[in-house]
Amino acid sequence: MSTEYDTITTPVTTDMLRGFLDVETTAHGLLPHRLPARARRQIPDAQLTVAEAQPSGVRLVFRTRATTIELHTLPTKRVYLGFPAPADGVYDLLVDGRLTAQATVAGGNVRTITDMVTQSSELTQGEPGTARFADLPAGDKDIEIWLPHTEATELIALRTDAPVEKAPDNGRKVWLHHGSSISHGSNATHPTATWPALAATQGQVGLVNLGFSGSALLDPFTARAMRDTPADLISVKIGINVVNADAMRLRAFTPAVHGFLDTIREGHPTTPLLVVSAILCPVQEDTPGPLMPDFDGGTLRFRATGDPAERAAGRLTLTVIRDALARIVEQRATEDPNLHYLDGRFLYGEKDYAELPLPDEVHPDPAGHRHIGENFGRLVFGEGGAFAARTGTE
Repeated sequence: MSTEYDTITTPVTTDMLRGFLDVETTAHGLLPHRLPARARRQIPDAQLTVAEAQPSGVRLVFRTRATTIELHTLPTKRVYLGFPAPADGVYDLLVDGRLTAQATVAGGNVRTITDMVTQSSELTQGEPGTARFADLPAGDKDIEIWLPHTEATELIALRTDAPVEKAPDNGRKVWLHHGSSISHGSNATHPTATWPALAATQGQVGLVNLGFSGSALLDPFTARAMRDTPADLISVKIGINVVNADAMRLRAFTPAVHGFLDTIREGHPTTPLLVVSAILCPVQEDTPGPLMPDFDGGTLRFRATGDPAERAAGRLTLTVIRDALARIVEQRATEDPNLHYLDGRFLYGEKDYAELPLPDEVHPDPAGHRHIGENFGRLVFGEGGAFAARTGTE
């Protein structure tokens, strides 16, 4: 783009977006959301309010001959008080499905988390910036720009050196997934390296990622959002947040799971539906929550603070939850042949923990995300899996 006359500015519109459930019009542009407005009005805490606005799995798609592309945005970055600011979020640009370029946007708004437990925060306003991708391959090509998975991103304008057209329908099935911070992409270094994004690539499906950090808590408004979202394949990863938030006991957990699945089935009565339990997490396998941050030694790690003796009274651990989920799915599957269960330890278990330990005892590192994504692709999309022969085109 040598001069302003070489530049074509295209407003960002909803028909260019994938992987979102709702869009808010702001003073700057469009802010994608991963929960609809009705659900957002029912959110009870700041953590989910922040998490659902972080566009994990949301991408801008179009067709163009452009060799230089600029996306003008206003990011909102998250910083923890007393800790160094994290690196700027990464924008992944894919050409015809292949990761080709990456960029970041400096500046923007900064949300400072002042209390890790309550997630209370202060917002400092900043200026928009531009993610620039240059020297792209010549000729017509399908472009995807995956937004930073941990930065809320207001989309202002798209600038290119050639016209932009609507992306053709690739005929892929839509995979709707719900989970916790690991599904959201915690510790993944860029948006197409979260385990759901990697599994979606392997399964050749279009991802709608409802992974919310700290917030996979069987919320009815999330179930209703899934019920109302078109999807060909659905998965729900349940367990870790219920335990580490010490949110309920076994008596409440069992009917809550049934209710969550009942609600999804109201909108998707025969869609393949996979229930996935938590991956191995030694600190919570047999010790109840709540989970608390531990800064001993200067490095953030997490520890469970509950009493294992209270399991007999219905206190939840990951072991208890896996047993409950297996029973629930086995019971329901007698009348629902499209309902399936996967023990999350097949995605990441004891051997994996020995080879790829969890840096903070809860979240995998980038290699762990890759390992989980590959295992999910093989076990779920591969031969004999719950989603096998249900992907690709009609």
